[in-house]
Amino acid sequence: MSSVRVPAAVLAHARENAQAIASLAGVDIDADEAIGGRAALLGLPPPGRISSGGATRLMDGPGGWCALTLSRPDDLDAVPALIEHDTMPDAPWDAIDCKVRDLGVAAFAERARLLGLPVGVLGESVSAPTTVSRSGERGAPIPSPDLLIVDLSSMWAGPLCGRVLADAGATVVKVESAQRRDGTRNGPVEFFDWINAGKLSYSADFDDPAALRRLLAIADVVIESSRPAALQRRGLGPAEVAARPGRTWIRITGHGTTGERADWVAFGDDAAVSGALVGGTPEAPQFCGDAIADPLTGVCAARAVLESRARGGGELIEVSMSAVAAEYARLITDDETDCTAMPSLTVPAAPLGADNDLVHRMVAERLATSC
Repeated sequence: MSSVRVPAAVLAHARENAQAIASLAGVDIDADEAIGGRAALLGLPPPGRISSGGATRLMDGPGGWCALTLSRPDDLDAVPALIEHDTMPDAPWDAIDCKVRDLGVAAFAERARLLGLPVGVLGESVSAPTTVSRSGERGAPIPSPDLLIVDLSSMWAGPLCGRVLADAGATVVKVESAQRRDGTRNGPVEFFDWINAGKLSYSADFDDPAALRRLLAIADVVIESSRPAALQRRGLGPAEVAARPGRTWIRITGHGTTGERADWVAFGDDAAVSGALVGGTPEAPQFCGDAIADPLTGVCAARAVLESRARGGGELIEVSMSAVAAEYARLITDDETDCTAMPSLTVPAAPLGADNDLVHRMVAERLATSC
């Protein structure tokens, strides 16, 4: 069985968050499984300067260290522009490494971000608390089995938050579009099933969002992980969609929602580097765990949602992956431990759009009872 090694204090704090979720929702969450589950499922190798998943690399240059992720087709297409070549070189990572050394990490990261690439400079982010602001009326606390949750997120952190809430008994509707599916559907099916089993699948048209706006209007909880402007442009942000009393909207970002950081893209490994959550030594850092900012943020987000519901909701919650990583980085000691829990897979995740008719009926019923 594959396992990942993480600082013992990091795992202990993740377990504390899982215990808090158990107290709030009566569901046992295995923090070891959340952190080490993907590596165990897929038999991933331990990380070094290459991440366990293989898509992210740590590189040094003038000014320190940075991590770049190339996991999406668009990321790979941007490499020639990143390194100022006309065509893709035979050894792209070698060329990228040379570019980091030529430019220095700060200038390289700025160039990568102008191209929309996920990059993190070691230690650039600081720990910051989850932001909670009033966004609507409070409502009566609703038991988890009666909650309707709309999950607009993709990849790992947001979907894990949704999976935790589904395990607590909530009805979770995973929203995707045929044109822009969750990127994890393109990877190993075991991971997608693990993180999305138990959710209803709804296929939406984001270019004609009337039906999706109705779904959001009757949701008790909305989970999203887009850059804020992406939903606002379509009239689908928390300020644009009328809310039922008590709605909790949780926004998971890579680097926050203010200033230039609001436009920075992030994945779990580069976000962890940004927050200085790394292993190895200061002179030779290595990746810590497997995309560790993702599962740590997913568990943190689930706890934040449940705490908001206990207060009566009516809140917008903002969680930054790099800030969560920085919070955990403050706990690091020299002690490490293994996360080896193997997830138990029971049923596959629903095919895209399999539950559209059911979701439409749910929307109609909730709209009728709210009139």
